[in-house]
Amino acid sequence: MSIYEEIEVEDMTFDDETQTYTYPCPCGDKFEIGLDELLDGEDVALCPSCTLRIRVIYEEEDLPQWQEERWHA
Repeated sequence: MSIYEEIEVEDMTFDDETQTYTYPCPCGDKFEIGLDELLDGEDVALCPSCTLRIRVIYEEEDLPQWQEERWHA
């Protein structure tokens, strides 16, 4: 698996509503990775429009808490 770039999680945009981190992709779309994926130890964000991937650099203790009650409200 080829990684296009390594990005610090602080440089990504977090959407509190969807619990998803995004980062601009050179193709014009955005790399996406869910907070739940990061908490599960996954660190590769995919672009839905092209084959590029980035590795997200983060410390688990720096991530926001998963807001599970949002999905069950």
